[in-house]
Amino acid sequence: MTARPANAHQARLLRMLRDEGPNSRAQLGDQIELSRSKLAVEVDRLLQTGLIVADGLAASRGGRRSHNLRLAPNLRFLGIDIGATSVDVAVTNAELEVLGHLNQPMDVREGPVAVFEHVLAMAAKLRSSGLVEGFDGAGIGVPGPVRFPEGVPVAPPIMPGWDGFPVREALSQELGCPVMVDNDVNLMAMGEQHAGVARTAADFLCVKIGTGIGCGIVVGGEVYRGATGSAGDIGHIQAVPDGRACACGNRGCLEAHFSGAALARDAMDAASQGLSAELASRLETHGTLSAVDIAAAAAAGDTVSLDLIREGGTRTGQVIAGLVSFFNPSLVVIGGGVTGLGHTLLAAIRTQVYRQSLPLATGNLPIVLGELGQNAGVIGGARLISDHLFSPA
Repeated sequence: MTARPANAHQARLLRMLRDEGPNSRAQLGDQIELSRSKLAVEVDRLLQTGLIVADGLAASRGGRRSHNLRLAPNLRFLGIDIGATSVDVAVTNAELEVLGHLNQPMDVREGPVAVFEHVLAMAAKLRSSGLVEGFDGAGIGVPGPVRFPEGVPVAPPIMPGWDGFPVREALSQELGCPVMVDNDVNLMAMGEQHAGVARTAADFLCVKIGTGIGCGIVVGGEVYRGATGSAGDIGHIQAVPDGRACACGNRGCLEAHFSGAALARDAMDAASQGLSAELASRLETHGTLSAVDIAAAAAAGDTVSLDLIREGGTRTGQVIAGLVSFFNPSLVVIGGGVTGLGHTLLAAIRTQVYRQSLPLATGNLPIVLGELGQNAGVIGGARLISDHLFSPA
């Protein structure tokens, strides 16, 4: 993809066609509030660039029938969601529909060089499948703070070896296309906003509970990243005064007391101390425990597992309650690997938020699980790079 929109009107047309699919000239004109002649000029210029194509005649609205327009069907975006323990890579079309998706276990602590070897191999596998000849752009999420303008991770607590690594530059050279980099929870928020549970929400919070905990903040339909890119790092809000040591160097952080890693550690302790026969049996079988085991044990009625989930949900709810009182969102989305704990976790979070936050903030506040699962991050990655490419150069 070499062409870019020449002005804000063209950029808006491209994003409308991305988000709403093929549309007629007449309907686009109704939404963008341009005169018919000005709209015709901008559409013709976009047709000349090859970014959009004609797509047959639209339904009649009386008089001469309008033509449908759509984004070029050969555009392909790569969404890459790097987690602490796995990586997802997907290719989408211009409307951000997932055409192919690969997932692979991986330890982010191996460092950027080893991780990107996995990512590039997965991208090559998607290319060799015939879904795509080349990528027009790639959006990448990493599980740590990112200095957004440069696409560089900054002192990420669970990513040793990544501090200052030029992710955007390195991947752009390897993939041969423009690359944008963001925190993984921001991509989850963008994915849920584009195709998930937050499609109609302009101001919402998206909380990701996985190996770590983070929050995507969407204000007026746009991700809010803060002055330096670290907005939403709620895993390092203190939840327990003088509590456990955290990887960030502080004590009592929410992430140290309830995250995938903390939950697994607590479950291992309970199993080794003989407090839960169900967890002890799973530990003996698997050699380790994860959120999946705790969810299964809770589903089997294990009281220790249920208590761990409720306690973690309560602590998370306390932090979210403060965010709700401060931000007053229209929706809170809960996602990430630990959401496999399901409605026991959700009920504990809801109870705490509704109890602590003011009635004006919570009177009509849905707190829901995300809809997209592993697709959220990769769709968000494709959304991130398309936002960049569908902006005036």
